[in-house]
Amino acid sequence: MYRKITRYLLDWKQSPYRRPLILQGARQVGKTYALLEFGKAHYENVAYFNFETNPGLAGAFDESLEPGYLIPLLSRLAGQSIVTEKTLVIFDEVQLCERALTSLKYFCELAPAYHVIACGSLLGVAVNRQKFSFPVGKVDMKTLYPMDLEEFLLACGEGELVEQIRDCFARDTPMPAVLHEAALNYYRQYLLVGGMPDCVSKFIETRDYVLVRHIQDTLLAAYLNDMSKYNKANESKKTRLVYDNITVQLSKKNTRFQYKLVKKGGRASEFENAIEWLVLSGIVKRIYRVEQVKKPLENYRDIDAFKTYVSDVGLLCAKKEIVPEDILYPTHELDDFKGGMTENYVCTQLTARGYTSYYWTADRGGYEIDFLIQREGAILPIEVKAGEHTKARSLEVYQKTFQPEQSVRLSTKNFGMESGQKSVPLYACFCI
Repeated sequence: MYRKITRYLLDWKQSPYRRPLILQGARQVGKTYALLEFGKAHYENVAYFNFETNPGLAGAFDESLEPGYLIPLLSRLAGQSIVTEKTLVIFDEVQLCERALTSLKYFCELAPAYHVIACGSLLGVAVNRQKFSFPVGKVDMKTLYPMDLEEFLLACGEGELVEQIRDCFARDTPMPAVLHEAALNYYRQYLLVGGMPDCVSKFIETRDYVLVRHIQDTLLAAYLNDMSKYNKANESKKTRLVYDNITVQLSKKNTRFQYKLVKKGGRASEFENAIEWLVLSGIVKRIYRVEQVKKPLENYRDIDAFKTYVSDVGLLCAKKEIVPEDILYPTHELDDFKGGMTENYVCTQLTARGYTSYYWTADRGGYEIDFLIQREGAILPIEVKAGEHTKARSLEVYQKTFQPEQSVRLSTKNFGMESGQKSVPLYACFCI
C-alpha cells in the first residue's frame, strides 16, 4: 500500500543536509513496513535491527557509540556489509535502548555518509519520562500517522477518483452525482475501518468488517497493555480512565474535555499526567482553544481549554462498539455521537496533513469554530457538519467578526461556494 511518507523519505535520502532520522508514531501505524519498503526500493540493502524482538542487541552499544566501532559490529550482527550511501540502517523500537538513540549524535557528527533511521512506538513517552540523552539538533524528526482517506482510496484502487476529488476541490465545482455518492460510501467505510494499515489491508482483501473489528480490538488491547507496561504504576489506572472516557466526551454537545466526566470531582491536577502520556504516545490528539484569532495561533492558546480525539477514527468506532449498519446506512440512533465522531475524523485528516489545529469559541452566544489552522500564511476557519444540514451560524459570525480570506464548511454536501464559504465534502478533507 502506498504511503505518502515515501516522498518525504526520498527527499531525506537525497538531501545534502541529511541527518539521522527519527520516525515517530503510535503502535501499528506502519512505521516498520514503510521503512522496509522504502529501503528495498531505494537502497542496495537494508540492515534492520529490532530492540524489542532481540533484547540482547542493546549490548552492542555498551562499549562505544562511535560509528567506527559500531559499523563493523552491526555489519556482523546483520550478516551483511553496511556501506555508506548504499545501505539503509534501521533501528526499530529504539526507545528500548537509550544508547542506540544517543549514537545518532555521533553518526551525525562523525559519519554523516551513513543513512540511519530510528523508529519507535512510544518514543515520545520514553524521551520525556526517562532521562534519555536525546541527540538535540543532530537528527531529523518525522511523525507517521494512520493512513488518511486519500491513502485509503489509493489502496482501494481509486486513483482516478482521487484525481477527480482534487480537481473539484481546486475549481469549486460539484462532483458528478454518481461519483459524489461513491466517494461518500468510501468515506463511511473509512469511518469503520480507519487508517491502521493492517485493518485497511484486511478490509481490501476480505471486505469483512468483523475481521477488521477483531484487529482493532487487538490493537486497543495492546494500547491498554502499553499503559501498564510503559507508565508509572500510580498513573496507569488514571491513563486508562481518561482513554476510555474520550468516547463519552465526544458524545456530548460540548466536546471540550471535562475532568468531571472522567471521575466525579475530577481535577486537572489528578489527570493531566495521564493526558500527557496519551498525547506523547501518539494515540490521542489534543487541540487547544485560542483566546484570540491572531498569528501565530500557538501564542494565544488557552492551556485550560482543550479537546481530545482518538488518533484513528476506526479505533474510535471500535471503542464505541459501533456496528457497521449504523454508519453505512445512517440512522438517528447515533445522533448524539455523529458530531464528535465527524470532528474526530477531521482532526485525524488535518493532523496527517501536518497541520496543528485549534478551535475558537465566541465570548457570547455559544458560537464555536471546530478547527482553526494556519494555511499558506492565513488563518483558515473550518466548520464541521456530520450530514447535509449545513446552516453554519457560527461560521457566519466568525466571518463577520474576523473577515477571513477564506472559510471552509465540511459536510456531506457537494463542492461549491455559498455565502463566501467553500463547501467541501467530508471525503475531500485531505485536499485542504
